[in-house]
Amino acid sequence: MTDKLKTEGNFTYAEAGEGPAIIVLHGLMGALSNFGATFNHFSTNGYKVLIPELPLYTLPLIQTNVKNLASYLKDFLEYKKIDSALLLGNSLGGHIALYFTKHYPEKVNAIVLTGSSGLYEKAMGDSFPKRGNYEYIETKAREVFYDPNVATKELVDDVYATVNDRMKALKTLSIAKSAIRHNMANDLPEMKQPICLIWGKQDSVTPPEVAIDFHKLLPNSDLFWIDKCGHAAMMERPEEFNLILHDWLKSRNI
Repeated sequence: MTDKLKTEGNFTYAEAGEGPAIIVLHGLMGALSNFGATFNHFSTNGYKVLIPELPLYTLPLIQTNVKNLASYLKDFLEYKKIDSALLLGNSLGGHIALYFTKHYPEKVNAIVLTGSSGLYEKAMGDSFPKRGNYEYIETKAREVFYDPNVATKELVDDVYATVNDRMKALKTLSIAKSAIRHNMANDLPEMKQPICLIWGKQDSVTPPEVAIDFHKLLPNSDLFWIDKCGHAAMMERPEEFNLILHDWLKSRNI
């Protein structure tokens, strides 16, 4: 993915394809590359796919929260002259999509959530990784997936570097606290957009009951399960994820 990144003004992002816009929103510890297979599939099948690099660690500490990340998304859409888009978010990215939709519903034509936070905040970690302890961080990273081998050394190294950077660790905690403050339960029934929920059956971060609660609260949602899959379905089971999403988009005429 890094070879596809471009920086313009305040934005660094990947973009490919032509057609209706899909904006991909990554999670707290999620690299843009986690969505590589989704980016490639939909950008070659009739959609314009954009993945902005969210300013998780570049905003001032006091501004590092869900609200300002949603404002950043608004600025990005305006910069790209996109009036309305489908938002696809994993973990924190899903939460940002929901918060954005609450405040700018006219800019969202559909939402895709996978392992989203916003209802259940173990998503942000009930025990933040201990600084300096590589083995602990490796264990925590592997627990995110059904197949622990998906947590490559490169992925673990990235998480380790983040939690051992004092300012990044503080900003991570700031976002986590913000996510708990901005619980979306009361807002979901007002969201009338078509919403696709794609969930790993073995997601231990946002467990299956979270997906069921999202489905109950969102009035226009469809819920799909992927077996033998953890918190990042688009990364762990990319072909199945893409097939489910592609079929759903066709069924909804999006």
